[in-house]
Amino acid sequence: MIYLADFSPIKPEFGLFFWTVLFFVLFWLLIGKYAFKPITESLKQRENDIQDAIDSAKKAREEVNNMKAENDRILAEAREDRAKILSEAKDTKNSIINEAKEKAKEEASKVINSAMADIENQKKLAMVEVKDQVSKLALEIAEKIIRKELQSNPEQQAFSKKMVDELNLN
Repeated sequence: MIYLADFSPIKPEFGLFFWTVLFFVLFWLLIGKYAFKPITESLKQRENDIQDAIDSAKKAREEVNNMKAENDRILAEAREDRAKILSEAKDTKNSIINEAKEKAKEEASKVINSAMADIENQKKLAMVEVKDQVSKLALEIAEKIIRKELQSNPEQQAFSKKMVDELNLN
């Protein structure tokens, strides 16, 4: 214990100082060679990996932005195409409707004209039939009147017989 009483860490002896420095230098050389060098290399590798990841992320971000721009452009084109298709469909619908209306008007006009012609023909047939019936009725009335007149007068009976004979000869 007495030996320890003389020990002072503030003023070390030369031997202690020498061995401490020697062990410290050897320790740093060994640590530097076997520990710091691999640690430094792994830190550089990690730094490179991180930089590569950052570069990849930037590149991916640029690609995403490019894709977004491309998608926006494609979406705008699709919207324009949709608008064109809808416009063409609307125009086609309107033209088909107008064409159908025109055809319907033409058909209606044909049907009306045909009905008018049928009505006119039926009217003419009815007039001819009425005239025929009126003429038959007039002939029957005239025949009855003439018979009545001819029955009373012998000269008229001879004249009517003569007329009938002439008719039979012709």
